[in-house]
Amino acid sequence: MIVRTVLTVAALTLREAARRRVLRSLIGMTVVLLALSAWGFSRLDAEFGGLTSGEAKVAGSTVLNLVMFGLSLIAALGTAFLAGPTLAGEVESGTSLAILARPIRRSAVLVGKWLGLATFGSVFVAVAGLSQLLVVRATVDYWPPAPATGLALLAAETTALFTLGLLLSTAISPMASGIVAVGLFGATWIAGVVGSVGEAFGNDSVARVGTVSRMLLPTDGLWRGAMNSFQDPALLRQIGSGIGESPFLSMAPLTAAYVAWAGLWVALILGLASIAFQRRDL
Repeated sequence: MIVRTVLTVAALTLREAARRRVLRSLIGMTVVLLALSAWGFSRLDAEFGGLTSGEAKVAGSTVLNLVMFGLSLIAALGTAFLAGPTLAGEVESGTSLAILARPIRRSAVLVGKWLGLATFGSVFVAVAGLSQLLVVRATVDYWPPAPATGLALLAAETTALFTLGLLLSTAISPMASGIVAVGLFGATWIAGVVGSVGEAFGNDSVARVGTVSRMLLPTDGLWRGAMNSFQDPALLRQIGSGIGESPFLSMAPLTAAYVAWAGLWVALILGLASIAFQRRDL
């Protein structure tokens, strides 16, 4: 009964997400990003002149991380602003009261909505990300070393953010929950940049800012793991350890311990959201 409820709610959430204007906005922004990146990659050789195949791959690898960050931002915006209306919007409209008046557990409804949004975000990242990788392959003949791992980490980043959005939507309005979630996403990324600066200058106190922020909200850590999966190994060998981390360069893959922490973090936030939803007046 509970499994059937979760799957039913997940299917309804997917259907509702497909009908919202947010999806059309996501598609529009993604198409624009793909078109601009295709033009930009095609101009690499023309602008810099006579790039060797190795140099073109290194350039493509570097610019790919920049473009993928734009893709992750689009996915983050879309799912964060979908999470709020999916839960808080139905509570405010009275839809949840009509559904939960039946013998249906609130936790099952919440998990079903989470599953639907996770499926939506993962499919979006897979389709948009693969399209971007094909653009890079066609323009500069570059294919990243671990594309599946990179896309999976981007999907995990999106999942972490909308899970936080679900928790926020149990306490504040749909619009506010989306704004706060995206704001925290940006703040964590900036904290990661600050931490990278600290590492570059050997300042442990400043470097710790990035480390702590990635533990509190793992979106930036997952993003850095995705970057490493998209980078050409030759680029890392050329740079060596002299530069360290940067906003669009990651020197090392994620550890298994951090991936496990990110999964535990999502489970903890989803659990808190379930408790908050149980106690919320409908």
